[in-house]
Amino acid sequence: MRTTKAALIYRRTKSLRAVQLLFRHAKALTMVPYVGIEVDDALDISGQM
Repeated sequence: MRTTKAALIYRRTKSLRAVQLLFRHAKALTMVPYVGIEVDDALDISGQM
């Protein structure tokens, strides 16, 4: 359920930061397994924040 909710939030908002804050993770890269994106994409997204 946790991974599904994170993926749904990410798909709706396209904001890795929003998912990171909602799930209280210190680093955006720790959210990668939950939202179903590749590490390279996550690095690009987190670099834009």
